[in-house]
Amino acid sequence: MELFNGCIHETEELLSGSSAKKWTYDPAACWAETSRNELVMLREAAYELGGSAKSAVSYSCFTTDERLVGPDEVWLYGPDLSEIRGDCAFARIVLFSIQDVGEEDEAYRALQDIEFVKYHVFPKGYMIRALSEDNREQVRVSRDAIRGGISFRNVGFDYIRKFREKENVRGVRVIFITAPEADYPALRAQARKVTDITRSLSTILDGIPTDCDSCGLREICDEVEGMRELHFQQAGKKSPSE
Repeated sequence: MELFNGCIHETEELLSGSSAKKWTYDPAACWAETSRNELVMLREAAYELGGSAKSAVSYSCFTTDERLVGPDEVWLYGPDLSEIRGDCAFARIVLFSIQDVGEEDEAYRALQDIEFVKYHVFPKGYMIRALSEDNREQVRVSRDAIRGGISFRNVGFDYIRKFREKENVRGVRVIFITAPEADYPALRAQARKVTDITRSLSTILDGIPTDCDSCGLREICDEVEGMRELHFQQAGKKSPSE
């Protein structure tokens, strides 16, 4: 599964102007979790990540090239949770290396299964509100959690622990971004591109005509390496480029 490799490279390029704090995964240092997404009332909150109409971006990329992801780590660009003093822009990006599961339809189901895990991560005092169709994720952080020492390090470890329960996952890099100077519009554009790739993959696997001039997927096929070949492969034809 190499369709997202370009998005991984472009994401890294967008972040290359800043340095990140990096933590290697330690399962013993995960933040406490609850059994469901905890309700944090506004009066109990220290602030909101992505609150006050600020940017709040979230997306995931997958690859079978383990070198693009590396070991299980959490990366942070910008202030940590204890250093934030008010509502701020926010992004959470996850890069996965996965094993090659063979057929494209099986790979697609594996991606969906892994992605669904994020809806079952419930850090205590860290209320997540996600709008997957808009690639938007806001987080309300409680004052009690701040006093208790919550950090992106141990919240990120929560995500890794959950994702690592999936047998197809080989490596996870969780990236948090709170830096005010980060290019959130460009990250949002990357999120839309990831969504387009995923939707196109789903459509191709459902079976569509291969008339490129009239196909609604032509733009993404032209841009993403391997998408056109997959399209024609699924249709039982060879790509015109071959």
